[in-house]
Amino acid sequence: MDMKKITDVLTVSPQIHLADMAAIKAACFKTIIYNGPDGEGTDQPGFAEIAAAAEAAGLEACTIPVTSGQIIDDDVTAFATALQDGPHPLLAYCRTGTRLAMLWAFHVACTHATSDILIATAAAGYDLGDVADRIANGGKVPALG
Repeated sequence: MDMKKITDVLTVSPQIHLADMAAIKAACFKTIIYNGPDGEGTDQPGFAEIAAAAEAAGLEACTIPVTSGQIIDDDVTAFATALQDGPHPLLAYCRTGTRLAMLWAFHVACTHATSDILIATAAAGYDLGDVADRIANGGKVPALG
């Protein structure tokens, strides 16, 4: 597992597997958030399998299915709610982890400087330069015009 800490509350990871659950529990995570759609990759277990393994390990699990490259404002709101409601610390995962870095960046865009967000995500290994305009726009999808 390649876990990358974004904040004291949130760590992101590429795809996790059932065999990773003991390590996730040992790392003291309390909640797992999945942000990909089931069936995104043939080598990925479905969320129901991950949720059952998480529950057996004493962890909470939730899913906010987001299609790569198609994060809408409602996805950011749902992610913010999961961050707020889930016991901390949280481990969030998707195929590569980039979606999670973006969701976090869009979520904090109204309270953090764009440059600070880009530095934090780059330190975790995620280059979000391609979505800097959206971050600068308060995390909202820029209006067409």
